[in-house]
Amino acid sequence: MALYEHVFLARQDLSQQQVDALVEQYKGVITAGGGSVGRVENWGLKSLTYRVNKNRKAYYTLMDLTCPPDALKEMERQMGLSEDVLRFMTVKVEAHEEGVSAMLQKREERSERGGFGDRDRGPRSFGDRDRGDRGDRGPRSFGDRDDRPPRRPREAVEGAAE
Repeated sequence: MALYEHVFLARQDLSQQQVDALVEQYKGVITAGGGSVGRVENWGLKSLTYRVNKNRKAYYTLMDLTCPPDALKEMERQMGLSEDVLRFMTVKVEAHEEGVSAMLQKREERSERGGFGDRDRGPRSFGDRDRGDRGDRGPRSFGDRDDRPPRRPREAVEGAAE
């Protein structure tokens, strides 16, 4: 049997219980086709890059599948007919990954840092950063523009279109 990773996006107006019911429904399709479902990760409600069927957000779910291709085709057929599933993608893999996926690892790292993670970066204003040596250009000076002649108004420029 082949190994697959399957991700699907469910509508934003569903509840988490309804998304779990969808997962159980598709697990049943896979097991009825002679396959098995490994880990199932709910990545939660996330913003979409662009609107899909008037939805700005979707529930993301990852499933590790070990099944024959016919069972996978039947599950994808049912997902295509369902109004609750916005998009889905299946990738054939050599082996299933151990542990949590990269999406959940990012979330765990954020929680370990404690909040947004910006507190460790230090001050964010331009004057507090050390940009190093600027070579022969010298230091920046934004206010010292007195060495230039003043600009003439447009009306006073010779050859202007009238």
